[in-house]
Amino acid sequence: MCILGIALSAGLLAAPDSAWAQHVFTPEELAAIAKDNARHFGDDPDQARPPAKLKPALKPKFVRQAIRKVADWQLARSQPYFDQLWTSGALYAGFLAASQATGDPKYRDTVRAMGEQFHWQLRTPAANPDNQCLAQAYLELYRQERQQKMLAAVQDEFDALAALPPDAEHNPWWWCDTLFMAPPAWARMYAATNDRKYLDYLNREWWTTSGKLYDQQEHLYFRDAGFFAQREANGRKMFWSRGNGWVMAGMVRVLQFLPRDYPDRPRYLAQFRDMAARVAELQGPDGLWRAGLLDPEYYGLPENSGSAFFVYALAWGINEGILDRHGFQPVVAKAWKGLLAHIYADGRLGCIQQTGDAPSFYKPTASYNYGVGAFLLAGSEVLRLAQENVSRVTRAAF
Repeated sequence: MCILGIALSAGLLAAPDSAWAQHVFTPEELAAIAKDNARHFGDDPDQARPPAKLKPALKPKFVRQAIRKVADWQLARSQPYFDQLWTSGALYAGFLAASQATGDPKYRDTVRAMGEQFHWQLRTPAANPDNQCLAQAYLELYRQERQQKMLAAVQDEFDALAALPPDAEHNPWWWCDTLFMAPPAWARMYAATNDRKYLDYLNREWWTTSGKLYDQQEHLYFRDAGFFAQREANGRKMFWSRGNGWVMAGMVRVLQFLPRDYPDRPRYLAQFRDMAARVAELQGPDGLWRAGLLDPEYYGLPENSGSAFFVYALAWGINEGILDRHGFQPVVAKAWKGLLAHIYADGRLGCIQQTGDAPSFYKPTASYNYGVGAFLLAGSEVLRLAQENVSRVTRAAF
């Protein structure tokens, strides 16, 4: 099935000589996409709607409009299929951010109802870091409502894990995606309890993973050890956009709760700044990033789950004074404009790669819930950036 015609109908055409434009999906690829679609993570219809008419200017009103449009579309599609998987965990984080950004409680309320439905339990075993992703939503709600039932089951699971002796040979966070799934939940457990054992567990496992997967020269993470020797078509190392987006977003969501006097906080800040600078260098002309970060010409289409997580991290870094506003705000503004160009009239956010562990191909219409969660997180920080810009103008006027 050639997807060139789909791109033309959607108005989202990659370079004609890119591998994407020439790609014909194999039966194996189609089966993997069909599996994601059948599990209600999202879908990738052949027919695309016209693009949405959204204004990319960094003004609070326009940013909220984009957040609402995408969140409302995704909520209507996803709510009947809420589950405890990592894919939904990323979406729930986005919904909670969307409620805070827009002031509309419906997104938060649906996440709360999900928690009640699952009795505030994780999937078992919690030792799998993918299963810990859901805890981020439970613990965010606990911070707002302080209901012990939101905390108890997760705390029991984490206490059992924290009591295990260190085992560097069998690192539970052995692939880079886990740095979004698990560490932010451990940071939120610390915030809920003020018990530093959760931070110490997080810190030990983060730097074990980093020591194995972080490339000190490229300032990017390999997806896992199986990718050390893999190369892109142009001969360069293979660094997956979404994998590195997971890492940067996870780092943000750890730093949000890591005390300023925590001994290793400077290490996180140094790595965050190094990755931010590298990601900014790799930004495409349309403001977005491709599935394979070091071979953008090969992949053609942008990949919007990775791109949205980069926007979230970079905008947060500016908002917190960690990244230079003058240098990074143009990167965020260009990327936000690029993301909005992939929102359809009904609110679908396209160009999201299906689940996997490496750069791959997908249709322009492909939309999956974790990528939308990333977009909503990005929108919440872009909104903060826009609000600060308004405040700066107001202060200058006086």
